[in-house]
Amino acid sequence: MDRKKASCTTLLVGKKASIDGSTMIARNEDSGSGSEPQKFVVITPERQGNEFYAVLSDCRISLPAKSLRYTSTPEADESQGVWAASGINEENIAMTATETITTNSRVLAIDPYVEDGIGEADFVSIVLPYIYSAKEGVLRLGELLETYGTYEANGIAFSDAEEIWYMETIGGHHWAAVRIPDNAYVVAPNRLNIDHFDFASEMTLCSQDLEQLIEDYQLNPDFEGINLRHIFGSSSEKDTRYNNPRAWYIQKHFSGTAAEPIDQELPFVCYPKQKLSVEDVKWALSSHFQNTPFDPYGTGSETQKTQFRSIALNRNQQVHILQIRNHVPAAIAGIHWLAFGPNTFNGVVPFYAAITKTPLGYCDTTKTYDPSNSYWLGRTLALIGDSDYDRYSDLANRFEMETMAACRRIQQETDRKASADKQPTRLLEEANAEMAELYLKNATTLLGKMVESGSNKMALRFSLTD
Repeated sequence: MDRKKASCTTLLVGKKASIDGSTMIARNEDSGSGSEPQKFVVITPERQGNEFYAVLSDCRISLPAKSLRYTSTPEADESQGVWAASGINEENIAMTATETITTNSRVLAIDPYVEDGIGEADFVSIVLPYIYSAKEGVLRLGELLETYGTYEANGIAFSDAEEIWYMETIGGHHWAAVRIPDNAYVVAPNRLNIDHFDFASEMTLCSQDLEQLIEDYQLNPDFEGINLRHIFGSSSEKDTRYNNPRAWYIQKHFSGTAAEPIDQELPFVCYPKQKLSVEDVKWALSSHFQNTPFDPYGTGSETQKTQFRSIALNRNQQVHILQIRNHVPAAIAGIHWLAFGPNTFNGVVPFYAAITKTPLGYCDTTKTYDPSNSYWLGRTLALIGDSDYDRYSDLANRFEMETMAACRRIQQETDRKASADKQPTRLLEEANAEMAELYLKNATTLLGKMVESGSNKMALRFSLTD
């Protein structure tokens, strides 16, 4: 079976770099091409089972007897595997998987991929239900990689209320991970991203023999220090067009850096010039090089407008922002912000994660076109919006701001009520349903406004009437 390739963008924000003290791990899940309908569900221990079958590799993984409930954003069509992608478990541990990354021939000669191993389609399902901290997530996935191997290169992020860990696979069985400083953020496009690495630090983890492997096979090209991107990653022409510009654009806005889009040495760990909000993260993951010559909707030359791969893209299937809050009770701390479809014309909804079911319009995505659910409605808005960005962008921006404000009001009231409720599950599910209904109503209204505005500019028109 052919394995599909995903091309995502990951954004991580430490608790002291966020506006409210939350940790946030976020990612655009992008398809290789076309539509890959997604849904939002909850997996309970009864549904988890004791064995996982990896469809793409025909690998069977034995699972622990005890599992935790978790949210999940899998494919509507599971014929090629689950592809759970993102979630928050009942202990408020979040995981996003994966960011497809790069490698090089030197490491693959030493530790080749394992065709019957595990990969992106499997990671969330076999890790998230069994971990009680972000660090445990790294260690569990690391053990699974060493046991079963992997057939691809990926980046994975874990978070809890205190910490964020970012992990990258190396070859078939090796891996490395870094704890992101609390006052920092990270932008990770589709390349091996970890740069400077200290094997002796408490802020790093890796497969046991990784340091020895570098020495034994003379893999380090640098005269001083250890840079995993230099050792195990790429520095290709494709990186200068496909990967580096995405990191450059967000770092330019969040940190005020003056680097160039093609810079191969953009830093992995970055520090923002001001604290970052959910709105900032969503803006970044919806961006397309606005106010530069490289904006596909801008005024640059046709060469400039197609020179770099933008962050918002027709291949965006969903964006999630997994937020673990520190200023509320643990029962309501996990928020699975979610939107489907290309990000320039959608909006994220702050769904509570401590639930047993997800709302209609999000859990019932169909494999084929049906604009009554959020996924297909989002793709419809994007298709029309893309046809005349200047005409529709203000409508979309107003829709996103007003919808997020309304959802935040519902969230604030629910937080207040749930804080005094010892068993708030039903209350949280009702709030989620209310926000989902609000989003679908507002998005449908936006679609109507776009149709009405666009109809007035159709070429098939005539100035005279009866």
